[in-house]
Amino acid sequence: MAHSKVVIIGSGPAGHTAAIYLARAEMQPVMFEGMLANGIAAGGQLTTTTEIENFPGFPEGLTGSTLMDRMREQSVKFGTTIHTETVAKLDLSSRPFKLWTEFNEDGEPTMTADAVIIATGASAKRLHLPGEEEYWQSGISACAVCDGAIPMFRNKPLAVIGGGDSAAEEALFLTKYGCKVYVIVRRDQLRASNIMQKRLLNNDKIEMVWNTVTKEAKGQNGLLSSLTVENVKTGEVKELEVSGLFYAIGHTPATQIVKGQVDMDEAGYIKTVPGTSRTSVEGVFAAGDVQDNVYRQAITSAGTGCMAGLDAERYVSELE
Repeated sequence: MAHSKVVIIGSGPAGHTAAIYLARAEMQPVMFEGMLANGIAAGGQLTTTTEIENFPGFPEGLTGSTLMDRMREQSVKFGTTIHTETVAKLDLSSRPFKLWTEFNEDGEPTMTADAVIIATGASAKRLHLPGEEEYWQSGISACAVCDGAIPMFRNKPLAVIGGGDSAAEEALFLTKYGCKVYVIVRRDQLRASNIMQKRLLNNDKIEMVWNTVTKEAKGQNGLLSSLTVENVKTGEVKELEVSGLFYAIGHTPATQIVKGQVDMDEAGYIKTVPGTSRTSVEGVFAAGDVQDNVYRQAITSAGTGCMAGLDAERYVSELE
């Protein structure tokens, strides 16, 4: 049975940053990058993002796939071993920790490890509307901060679906770029905090669309151009002309493999000791969106990946 000092589960900015730090420290980390884990390609959510303009060091911008390819190359360059497999089961009850991949779930453990970094990320909740797949990243997004400033949305009507603080924040952010922002809310009131509600309702660029659900996304020439919406009280159906639709209905952290083994918050995000990447289990660290329900940016994921790499290195060195 193979053994590693540190195993990294996940291959987004957090996982690869941790790998780079550990590999340069000659820890010979092993990464399981996943094979369509959570329905997303190796590299995580960024692989579904087209243009990235807010990652420092790339003033000309680059695609999410390109950024993740470069991070992967850097991890490999310094000595990270990468397996394109998904970890299906993890046993943190004894040391060394044991893990199984999805092709070996019922057999002997695939590998053991002295330390584990969980960097499995989170996926945005989607409505799976008719037309959603066709116009995903061609007008439909789940991150206004990531995508709202790109040229295709400039001075165009945009829409946000959601009624909480995240929806309010995204709508307000989009007013910097769009000529108008519709906030589509299923009910006749918001769940957002009072201060965020006031900011929304007092912004001239924002139009609230109450008691409404979105039924279909439509487009022209490969780009989103309108939404079919229905008023749930009157039954009225109409077309809303928009060039962008942003989901703000929450995220689901990919924490199934550690459920019941490490402490999590009510939403399922892994709890870490403030200022560190340490979890409730000694030798287990968490980085990136799997432990961040606030920022969820590539740069913050990379930052916590750095923390996890350094924390894991210190932990293993102390064991030795």
